[in-house]
Amino acid sequence: MEAEGCEKLLLEAVNGDSRKERISIDDAWGRVCAETVYAPFMVPPFPKSAMDGYAVKAEEIKNAARECPVKLTVAGELCAGDFALYDRKPMTAVRVMTGAPVPEGFDAVVRQEDTDYGQETVSVYRPVAPYTNYCKAGEDITEGQCVVEKGARLTSVHIGLLASMGFAYVEAVKPFQTAVIATGSELCAPGEKLGPGQIYDSISHMLCSSIRREGLALSGAWICADEEELFLSRLREACSKADVVITVGGVSVGKKDIVPLVLKKLGAREIFRGVDIQPGTPTMASILGDTVILSLSGNPYAALAHFQLFFWPLAAKLMGSRDFLPRRETAVFSGEYAKVNKRRRLLRALAAEGHVELPSGIHASSVIHNLADCNCFIDLEAGRCLHQGDTVKIRYFKGE
Repeated sequence: MEAEGCEKLLLEAVNGDSRKERISIDDAWGRVCAETVYAPFMVPPFPKSAMDGYAVKAEEIKNAARECPVKLTVAGELCAGDFALYDRKPMTAVRVMTGAPVPEGFDAVVRQEDTDYGQETVSVYRPVAPYTNYCKAGEDITEGQCVVEKGARLTSVHIGLLASMGFAYVEAVKPFQTAVIATGSELCAPGEKLGPGQIYDSISHMLCSSIRREGLALSGAWICADEEELFLSRLREACSKADVVITVGGVSVGKKDIVPLVLKKLGAREIFRGVDIQPGTPTMASILGDTVILSLSGNPYAALAHFQLFFWPLAAKLMGSRDFLPRRETAVFSGEYAKVNKRRRLLRALAAEGHVELPSGIHASSVIHNLADCNCFIDLEAGRCLHQGDTVKIRYFKGE
């Protein structure tokens, strides 16, 4: 089945109602806002001075000049944080510091540098237009304005906006739990001694680090030998703790490919099996109870490619935020790729400034070393080779 069709089936099978939790804004960076936040009042809530100077009525000093200053009576002084009511009288001013409220009836602020710094009276040496050096109430944010949209990944700016509104807490989407099971009797955990015929598990560590990188939650990661009952037990345990379980390996048609058999035994509902794209064609997805199970190829690059292809759209739906979707663009290809593939193919590549090229080295599904030189896939249509200057579709890695 085409990858887009598989993705559609997967997302349709998932309940997108996310869970919420109330968290401190100091813990909210990178979290998904669970509800739209509206401003309960204006910011600033009062007119304020943008300068150290004197609040004036602009009309009264329109003829001011150094050789013919306008003299005003100083009615008082306000610093930032002060408050006082003034019954403004003609030809008066109030000394104001930056951030201080501008009293009612005054419509501009003269810089203190344009005065004689008077205390009881002040001589003004130049005119100002109305609302000069004057921050109007609501100049930054109006009452009822949307401050943060539902589904936004909260940035430091969002958090500053929430703080400016007096919000100490925000409703955030609670991250769903993911578990990873790497299957294969040949797999050994890093740090342990390799036995004969064994290799170290790498892909589960790649996937887990990507998940953590995006601020999502991991409920566990295991290595499981190719033994049916052992895998069945491990899968049950993982499903009891996680909303999404990713299995790696054991998904094809070999003697030890036990994943489809165990899923059938447990009564899992198959969403799709087999994707018409290389690498990773055997990928399948199922639902067991309330848990989504995404079963990937055991080849590291194939597993990574289909993890990128299916996990992030799933995360976007479960978290209610499009920010989890990988960025897609077009780019100009540099180099040559003469191989013609029967299926659509994801080629590891490096993109920069509108151009994309393939890394050196082998491009086999079992090879990952040159992924360190990549930041995207070229999404190559079936039956197409590439030449210098061709325009191609690219999909950037997410969580890297």
